[in-house]
Amino acid sequence: MSRVLMWVGLLFVCLFGAAAFYAWHKAIPYEEIVDRGPSPEALANPYLAAEHFLRQQGLSVEHANSLERLSTLSSKGNSLLLLGDRSTMSPRQVEQLLEWAKTGGHLLLVAEALWDEETGRSGDLLLDRLQLHQGLSDEPDEPEPPRKGKAQDLTKLYVDNETAPTYFSFDTDFNLIDPQHLAQFSANSARSSHLMQLNVGEGRVTVVTDSDLWKNPSIGKHDNAWLLWYLGQGTAVTLLFNSDTDDLFTLLIRYFPEALVALIVLIGLALWHAGMRKGPIQPPAPKARRQLQEHLKASADFLLRRSGQGTLLHGLQRDILRAARRRHPGFEHLDNAEQWRVLEHLTRQPSHVISQALGPLPEKRLSSADFSRRVACLQTLRNAL
Repeated sequence: MSRVLMWVGLLFVCLFGAAAFYAWHKAIPYEEIVDRGPSPEALANPYLAAEHFLRQQGLSVEHANSLERLSTLSSKGNSLLLLGDRSTMSPRQVEQLLEWAKTGGHLLLVAEALWDEETGRSGDLLLDRLQLHQGLSDEPDEPEPPRKGKAQDLTKLYVDNETAPTYFSFDTDFNLIDPQHLAQFSANSARSSHLMQLNVGEGRVTVVTDSDLWKNPSIGKHDNAWLLWYLGQGTAVTLLFNSDTDDLFTLLIRYFPEALVALIVLIGLALWHAGMRKGPIQPPAPKARRQLQEHLKASADFLLRRSGQGTLLHGLQRDILRAARRRHPGFEHLDNAEQWRVLEHLTRQPSHVISQALGPLPEKRLSSADFSRRVACLQTLRNAL
């Protein structure tokens, strides 16, 4: 009996070995790449790829969140790139930045506002001090025929001792103007200028129309990365912009959920104890009483029946135009096409949304779906302003 079991076991081992050898011989290895999207570091820092590229070129790179870094940053051998919002910058901070550049630093900034001919200013304090203006690019009289080659919608820069230009993907809707002819060099597309550099004292200032070409999705296109290196070569680079960081409540939920739940329960018990009734119980309110939501819906229905759709839509359009006049001086003097282009720049909404929202209203009554869609477009523009 034991010999039979031995032969059965030996046969099983041979069959198992033969099957394993066949499977190993027929198996074909392959690689599969799973795209898990951007890393948390890339989501938190839009210029992370730019920082890595500059470090690979041997430059010292750091990231700052405020102008407090300027108090300890030497001007000699340093480049400061202002890539964040400067709408709250004070005149004193503007003077500090210009003095820093005049003593040998390299300051790079993004033009943030359009020049207003009537008021003689743009609202961008730093750009106005440099006597540079930003406007919208002129539309060609006739549309150009499509051309082959990568230079069609790109900005070109000719470098000394190089026969071919370099190309960058600046936003060609905006144009830098140098009325005093102060710029030492500039980079231009077919319709406008997008980069100008001025000498100030012992240093220099570079102004660009936008910095999206250096963000993570675009830094690897064309010669965008090369331009960032070219402007900062020979210096230590500091990128100044506000990166989004999690607030305290988000961090507590992520790392201490049990403690947060216990704290909420404790606060609830304390409020329950402090709010114990000291008198007779009040009778419950009658169920026939209307809720606030019902009052709001009834008021909206009344206004719609009494004034009609046109009055309500005109009211929203007036709110948008009023907000646009506050954001862009001289807005009311522009024609409709220019106003829509300015709104496209201020709200970051596509042109078809703006034309649909601010276009003339039809004479006939809109359907409920079309009316709701139009109101949603108008509210989106108003909230964006």
